[in-house]
Amino acid sequence: MNGWPICKDQDEMLNLAFTVGSFLLSAITLPMGIVMDKYGPRKLRLLGSACFGLSCLLIAYAANDPNSLSVLIFFALAMNGFGGMCMTFTSLTLPNMFGDLRSTFIALMIGSYASSAVTFPGIKVIYDLGATFIIILLVWASCACLVFFNCFVNWPLEPFPGPEDMDYTVKVKFSWLGFDHKITGKQFYRQVTTVGRRLSVGHSMKQQQQQQPADLASQEANKLCLSTVDLEEKSKVKEETQSFMKSIFSPIFLLSLITMCVTQLRLIFYMGAMNTILESLSDGDLSTVEKMHVVSVYTSIFGVLQLLCLITSPVIGYVMDWKLKDCEEDGDKGAKREPGRPRPPDKHIQKIVNATRAFVFTNLLLVGFGVSCIVQNLPLQILSFVLHTIVRGFIHSAVGGLYAAVYPSSQFGSLTGMQSLISALFALLQQPLFMAMVGPLEGDPLWVNVGLLVLSMLGFCLPLYLMCHSRHLQRLRDERDEDPKIYAKINDGSKPEAFV
Repeated sequence: MNGWPICKDQDEMLNLAFTVGSFLLSAITLPMGIVMDKYGPRKLRLLGSACFGLSCLLIAYAANDPNSLSVLIFFALAMNGFGGMCMTFTSLTLPNMFGDLRSTFIALMIGSYASSAVTFPGIKVIYDLGATFIIILLVWASCACLVFFNCFVNWPLEPFPGPEDMDYTVKVKFSWLGFDHKITGKQFYRQVTTVGRRLSVGHSMKQQQQQQPADLASQEANKLCLSTVDLEEKSKVKEETQSFMKSIFSPIFLLSLITMCVTQLRLIFYMGAMNTILESLSDGDLSTVEKMHVVSVYTSIFGVLQLLCLITSPVIGYVMDWKLKDCEEDGDKGAKREPGRPRPPDKHIQKIVNATRAFVFTNLLLVGFGVSCIVQNLPLQILSFVLHTIVRGFIHSAVGGLYAAVYPSSQFGSLTGMQSLISALFALLQQPLFMAMVGPLEGDPLWVNVGLLVLSMLGFCLPLYLMCHSRHLQRLRDERDEDPKIYAKINDGSKPEAFV
């Protein structure tokens, strides 16, 4: 401003800081995922909320005397980033409670995280109205205390299992007007159904209780009674169908890595080079106050549009959950059907078909975003802002929903962390791309955008494979339906196997 030119070296340093910061936030998710899969999300969430609250207190304390206590800000920011990622990452396990709507709630969680930046303009308004910086941080720390208390009271000690990973043997007893424990979603439906059946069969229930294993027989005092308050749930987790290493080297995971790497590089490059791109489109080097004001207005618009992540992300989650309620459950595959009644679709196949549609839609939006970046028109960048925000929420929601649908829930955190780490490593390429744009290309992003647009086409490899894989599974299912006599379940396994 005031006649001073923009320092290109400063832009390069800021872009480098943005690149490194983005990498560290993504890389930390791998150890978080491993810890969460092994010990559950409760301990990690308690630690994260405590670190986040303590970081706010440290920043508030350092603000009293910044000249001598400014060194505390570095430690506070590190704790702040770690605590925030812990709370965000552990929230992705909550959608397991919602059964067939799991992908929708995963998308809602990711959308809320992606749109969280819109809170800062609101905080700035509060600060401009007279609230002190220390008071704002103390209120933030109190919110972290509420998260800690909620986790301590309500979150279970064990991890949240996926609906398809659990077999429930439920014994339910009523209190006067409610249950002893908080139960939601599919578990509530199953438990109420179980109680209704037991109330209808009457005397036959006693015969069933006599056939229970020894460990349940020892609990004979806990019979179905309307005057006692108790809820006992015994669950048996299904054995994982494949090891963690086999999941990593599966085609779906490897192709999802390619899709995420390409998309992350495309999105992060645009965010890091936004000021330079807007500068090139405004026909100048922004050495005047008027041109600087134009860029400031557009960056403010981009920040406000981040709220679209919260609004649009559940859309892709709904696509991932499309018609899952109408699918055949695993326990109903051996049930007899009425003559002439069509067999409902297989739930696993339907999940893959839904994921195919979600990734095709997301990649089409990504290509549209790349095309809008190539067009040398400043007002058109508002469309680029909208597409960037939508794709950012869609791609993470689609990948999270795919992992939740295809892989065991006990591997969700580790797989998500591994994907986040590898895509963050690949996204480091945005720094040399930025250096090439401001150096040899003299600030013109055209050829970089063209190259990234071509690279974005690799994202269609995943939906193409998912489409072929779903057709293969459907063909095998049709073959089993045509001649079911050659198939049998060996040793009560979950997979039908042919025998001679």
